[in-house]
Amino acid sequence: MFGFSLAYFLVILDTTALTIALPDLRASLGGSLAGQQWAVNAYTVAFAACLLAGGAVADRYGAARIFKLGVTAFGVISLLSAAAPGLGPLIGLRALLGVAAALCTGGSLGLLAEMFPEPAARARATGLWAAITGTALAAGPLLGGILVDLYGWRAVFLLNPPIALISLLAMRGAASPRGHRLIDWRVQVLACAFLGLVAEALIDAAPVAGLAAAAVLAVLVLAERRSHAPALPGGLLAATWPQLLAGTVANFAFSGALFVLTLLLQETRHLSPMAAGLAFLPLTLPMTVNPLLTGRLVARYGPRPPILAGLALIAAGLTGAALTGPPAPWLVVMGFGLSFALPALMTGIIGSAPPGTAGTAGGVLNAFRQVGATLGVAVMGVAGRPLLLAAALTALTCAAYALSTRRSRTPAAT
Repeated sequence: MFGFSLAYFLVILDTTALTIALPDLRASLGGSLAGQQWAVNAYTVAFAACLLAGGAVADRYGAARIFKLGVTAFGVISLLSAAAPGLGPLIGLRALLGVAAALCTGGSLGLLAEMFPEPAARARATGLWAAITGTALAAGPLLGGILVDLYGWRAVFLLNPPIALISLLAMRGAASPRGHRLIDWRVQVLACAFLGLVAEALIDAAPVAGLAAAAVLAVLVLAERRSHAPALPGGLLAATWPQLLAGTVANFAFSGALFVLTLLLQETRHLSPMAAGLAFLPLTLPMTVNPLLTGRLVARYGPRPPILAGLALIAAGLTGAALTGPPAPWLVVMGFGLSFALPALMTGIIGSAPPGTAGTAGGVLNAFRQVGATLGVAVMGVAGRPLLLAAALTALTCAAYALSTRRSRTPAAT
């Protein structure tokens, strides 16, 4: 379990470490605010678009095989990113990193389901997995700040290859059987195009991209309905939409707040990258330790109570940070909220997946979460009172989840 948890640590680390390096990146390579947003969003857009395919590929060709392929690619592309000569090549390489991250994630979720088939054991293992990966959220801003202060933004990418190598060595004996899941690549390509156009429309306020996204979505829906191998297995979306909505909004709030507060701390309050990284520890440290408690709660009571508590705490933390001065106490509240909600969402999705589709089900949730992260950076980067906007959206989502699940509560794992 250490090996695939470490790989997901790597995937999450890369979503946060670069954010703290954005001012240094702009000083080194130039570019506008939109260019900085794309340096972050190229990764999350490609990650979100390919997560469905990553889960399906893991189900089809074997979780262990796809996991190793993704980790290897992540290490190699990170080396190339460290040598990027300009902002354009870096954005392209960040997109390729997102593809590799999707393969890592699809493989790791498939391995989690294979290694822990019993629901209660899986809930506890998911809590441990989330604690290890939550460490990446805590380490990302801090490690990124230290590396940027000492060596510049390129050092952020040089952190990845050694971690990838350790993960591969830890999983060198892992093997998974091939499955029978078919893949419709037309649907996957359309999904990637749709997400990319949506991000372009939001980041650059491009109405043409928005219209193109709507057209691609219409084609995507038709292709999905006629597909012999739909990206979303029958009934999965209808059965899990409350969890998918909650995951999307939680990541919207976290990634958007991280982006907005990074710019505030470094460009308005003139903190160094290291000091800004330290300022985020109240937000990220709870996600290192609290998922272990969440795993036990889910094993005993089911995922619904931790999800509701988590969403409520996220909304409270965002509201407090927006309305008061020093945000540190409210960042702690938000961090505990995320650490309750996200592991519980993952346990519920994997547990409800039909046999042989755990990678796909986990990929669906992570795809929606990454869409939320992309939208969070794009929307909150230009919105007035962005923290209050995220707080209101999270509170509404909490109420919607409570109402939609009150008659169909997932039973506790036994």
